[in-house]
Amino acid sequence: MIESEVCIIGAGPGGCSTAMFLAKMGIPSLLVDKATFPRDKICGDGLSGWVLSTLNKLDPEINYTFSKTPLQVPSWGARFIAPNLQTLDVPFKIHDAVNNNLPAGFVSKRVHFDNFLIEEVKKRDSISLLENTEITDLEYADNQVLLSDKNGNKIIKTKLVIFANGAYSKFSKKLANIHMEKRHYVAGIRSYYDGITGIHENNYIELHFLKDLLPGYFWIFPLPNGQANVGLGMRSDKISKKGINLKKMLYQLINHNSILKERFANAKEIDSPKGFGLPLGSKRRKISGDNYMLIGDAASLIDPFTGEGIGNAMASGMYAAIHAEKCLKANNFSAEFMKGYDQYTYGKLGKELQLSKAMQDLLNYPWLFSLIVNKAIKNKTLRETISSMLTDMEVREQLKKPSFYFKVLFG
Repeated sequence: MIESEVCIIGAGPGGCSTAMFLAKMGIPSLLVDKATFPRDKICGDGLSGWVLSTLNKLDPEINYTFSKTPLQVPSWGARFIAPNLQTLDVPFKIHDAVNNNLPAGFVSKRVHFDNFLIEEVKKRDSISLLENTEITDLEYADNQVLLSDKNGNKIIKTKLVIFANGAYSKFSKKLANIHMEKRHYVAGIRSYYDGITGIHENNYIELHFLKDLLPGYFWIFPLPNGQANVGLGMRSDKISKKGINLKKMLYQLINHNSILKERFANAKEIDSPKGFGLPLGSKRRKISGDNYMLIGDAASLIDPFTGEGIGNAMASGMYAAIHAEKCLKANNFSAEFMKGYDQYTYGKLGKELQLSKAMQDLLNYPWLFSLIVNKAIKNKTLRETISSMLTDMEVREQLKKPSFYFKVLFG
């Protein structure tokens, strides 16, 4: 049996972030994943400023190293297509936490980005990586946790287990009673294409807020070698209400939408559509208990408006590492002590998640969303405000103020 004071289940970006921040603190850990890397992960493949900011706090050299690889394209902004089909290009504001020599974000296939992080993990002697090992059960013994593999063998003994094993984590349900709630869940579908025309020269990610998808969107994220991640996501309660088949909807938009069909006319699909689930952070949940913490998708921390989860997964991994250090110093792994992680994580991310929920609710009024885009196309100040909203919490607070919409309507 392997013994480790801290064990992390799931070696995606959240799990790798946790392990590497622990290593930076001088705390050894065991990082376990059911797959053998490199492996694919169904995702939109966008790496936001949150990702770069977190990696910068860990080690700025990681961002520089990744920026020099052919595994990514730098993205300098976002293109919003409103329900009335008007287009608004918004350059990203650069976070102060990220060196200005780097872009505000990247787009990279998860098979490449996740493996890049695994290679970074392997550089740190205090992290033990255990691949091709699926953890399926746990039990408590003498204030510690015994973890069992799929064959029922108890293979790991740990004081603290951090679950970073994604949206379908059985431990989120078993330990924290987190279950799929359609109003707080998005179903997505992703494919890869080659040869789409009209990609922005600065690799802007595209979010098409089409009426039939609200509150959701169709996306095109540019990738290296002329490829693109193409997909759509929609809240599950709306899918059920409207009886929508996401795969059929994807092809219908690509083949018949007045704008998209021309851009996809000579494009080639290089990977068939694959579905995935996104548990949204649009409500607060219990994300810790006796001897455990949940991070990332396992903790339902995905942004309700953008559907972006990698940044919050890596940030929550950092917060889990910070709290793990406190647990080890106090030798206290009780549910009561672990509440400090919940408080700290929601203290950092809660406001952002609430505002994103407000932005998602805005999509219930497509006419207002379209009006804002129309105004922004003509008004430089409003465009700059929207650009800041993508990265600046204080500016995004305006979304909760009626005065903001009054100025948009009558200003």
